[in-house]
Amino acid sequence: MATKAIERRNIVVRSSARGFKVSLSRRVTTVFAWMFVVLSFLFVATMFVSIIGDVIIRAWPALTPKLLTEVTSGIGGGLKNAIEGTFVMSVGALLLAAPIGISAGIYLSEHGRGGAGKVLRFLSDVLVGIPSIVLGYVGYITMVIYLGWQFSVAAGIITLTVMLLPYIARSTELALANIPLAVREAGYGLGAGEGRVVLSILLPGAAPAIMTGLFYAVALSMGETAPLLYTAGWSNYMWNGQFTKEPIGYLTYVVWTFINEPFAESHRIAFAAAFLITTGVLILILIGRWLLVRGQRRMGVYQG
Repeated sequence: MATKAIERRNIVVRSSARGFKVSLSRRVTTVFAWMFVVLSFLFVATMFVSIIGDVIIRAWPALTPKLLTEVTSGIGGGLKNAIEGTFVMSVGALLLAAPIGISAGIYLSEHGRGGAGKVLRFLSDVLVGIPSIVLGYVGYITMVIYLGWQFSVAAGIITLTVMLLPYIARSTELALANIPLAVREAGYGLGAGEGRVVLSILLPGAAPAIMTGLFYAVALSMGETAPLLYTAGWSNYMWNGQFTKEPIGYLTYVVWTFINEPFAESHRIAFAAAFLITTGVLILILIGRWLLVRGQRRMGVYQG
């Protein structure tokens, strides 16, 4: 009897659904909404393709082996020193920011519901909103002048580290928050302590999302110019291994400086540097996305 009643109710629901009529205003609104979404996508795609295409076309004459094997000389030469400097400072900032940011994200996820967690989130949001040039100026005052480090690798790395910390902390917090509470309860039920649960259960499960956040952070550091102008300076030579009292080259400086020169060669080098930065950022984002999708598929939660 109960089965027949359910079947009759389903028939009534389906019949009423067939008889439901969508109003004209709702249809018009739906059409305009879809048109807006499609046009927005086409606009973003067009801007992306036009920017990438323009950079590739303008950088193509300068994309030679000389670009990777020679250092910058005046307004010409190669970008070997700038590539090395970008790599050194991005990796250095990641090595400093990752342990601190991940630890802060763990605290916010597991114990951040109290007043201290709210204060830390607020300070993190404030730090995200501070312009990077302000961070560079503070680094200039404190490290370059007060500590006497002068323009140096250490000053640039520490400034980038401060800038990356809130992004890594927030991505780690969100990654851990997506793990169900039942997983934590299962770990505690098996007798594992809090440290074992975090290190052996939560972090491995959230590792793809955390790695994605780290790759995005490195991509962000690669594209920064303002904070490095005040802290890292610029050098036409290869890095000699000193962390203080020695400036270093980086790609964004080439883009910022050489594009203002009235020479075609300097413009080509500037666009070549922009091409290298764009390619590096795109590769990092794709790797981060691949790691995230791979981890989600392994856990059986990927929909796509």
